Parts: sequence; C-alpha cells; structure tokens
Amino acid sequence: MVHLSRGLLRGHEEVVQALLERNDVDLNKTDVDDRTPLLWAAYFGREGVVAILLGRSEVDTNATCSEGRTPLSWAALNGHKGVVKILLGRDDVDPNKPDLLGRTPLWWAAFGRHEGAVKILLGRDDVNPDKPCNDGRTPLWWAASRGWRGVVKLLLGRNDINPDKPDSDSETPLLQAASNGRSEVVEMLLKRDGVNPDKPDRSGRTPLSRAAEHGHEGVAKLLLGRSDVDPDMPDVDGHPPLWWATENGQAGVIALLQPQSFSTNDAA
Repeated sequence: MVHLSRGLLRGHEEVVQALLERNDVDLNKTDVDDRTPLLWAAYFGREGVVAILLGRSEVDTNATCSEGRTPLSWAALNGHKGVVKILLGRDDVDPNKPDLLGRTPLWWAAFGRHEGAVKILLGRDDVNPDKPCNDGRTPLWWAASRGWRGVVKLLLGRNDINPDKPDSDSETPLLQAASNGRSEVVEMLLKRDGVNPDKPDRSGRTPLSRAAEHGHEGVAKLLLGRSDVDPDMPDVDGHPPLWWATENGQAGVIALLQPQSFSTNDAA
C-alpha cells in the first residue's frame, strides 16, 4: 500500500495526481503524527493538492490527528484562506468540529490573528462564533487578550456573541485586555452593549484592578472615565485597585487613583 508522504504534499500536484492513479494508494492512511495526506496538504496551504485530494470520494475530510484537529482547523490556524474556502465548499466538512481541547477552526483562526480566515468562517451561518474551548475561552477572549484589534472588530460585529462571556476562571475578554494593557481593544469592548466594565474574576479582581497592578495607565484612564466603574472596589482579600498599584510601584496609576487634594487657597 503506497502512502502519500509529507514531502510530496508540499505542492507537487503532478506527482500527487500520478500517484492517485494507482490502485494501492490509501488516501486516509495516517503517519506517525496521525495526520492524513489531506491534513498535511491543508497544513502547508497547498490549494491545488487539497483540491485534487477532495476530488476522491474516499477521502475523509474530517479525519483528525492525535490532537483532534481536522484539516480545516490546521488551515485556519495557519491562515490559509484558499484552503479554508475549498474545505468549506464541501458539505461533509464540519466547520465547528472541536479538537481534544475544545478548540474549533474559528477559535484557531482568531488565536492566530488570521483576519481573512476569521472573516470566511464567520460568513457561514452554521459556524458558532462564540463556542469556547474546554477552559471556557471564546475566540473573542483570546483575540482580546492578545490585542488582535482586527479580529476583535470582526467578532464584535456579530450580534450572536456574548462580549462579556467569562472563562472557567471568571475572567472576561475585557479583564484580559485590561490586564495585558490592550488599550485599543479595551476601548472597543467598552463601546459594546453587554459589557460590564466592573465585572470581577473569581478572586474579586476587576479590569481596573488588573490594569492598576501592571501599570497600564491608558487602560486605567479609560476605565476611570466610566461612571459605572467603582475605583475603590476591593477584591476578596480587601485590596482595592490603589493597593495593587502601590504594591507594585505603579506611580502613574497611583496618581490617577489617588483622591485629588486641594489646598485652602485652591478652595478659596
């Protein structure tokens, strides 16, 4: 039984086509990584080879590797838009199939900052834009935490996502963006209905508390500009944002959080 090697699948369409004319080629035979020829072709973004393989009725379009990832997941992770389009053109391709950790093709596209792949997947009515992985982290959660503005914009453009959806640690996309100093993403999230700017995680830490700890002045200013943010909200240990800023020597944030003192002359 002949097996299409990983090397051949890097783009040699003529060789692949010739091998497929043989009767002893197993299109679904896996290698030591449990990856099929179609999966490897999708991984490398070889559109011509993918199209050739999909022309065979016996090919398993949803075959998974040892990590549970499909050809579509690998193409999405690596940002191969052409392959994503080709695979989604098949009725037997599951666009929402998660891997062993619950990560869907859209999740991987968002994780990899591949706006083109994200846009293609979101164009499908049968793609769930808000499906979290096993840790409860949605595509938006990851994009917000990384500061991928283009991906965040695409996801926030959907009405069928929960922009405030927390992960298993009760951390929201806003809290992650604030903690990592993603000020532009924080601003985008604060403009979206349904986002609670003061929502704490399981330890009672708010987005402002996290921003204060790490000295993210731009994020702190955005949050303090909101009337629905409590600048003194304590966590479960009783520590407010100012305590975290002081504990970590974040002078800029301390200045923003400390009550303004006025002299007698100023008052007069």
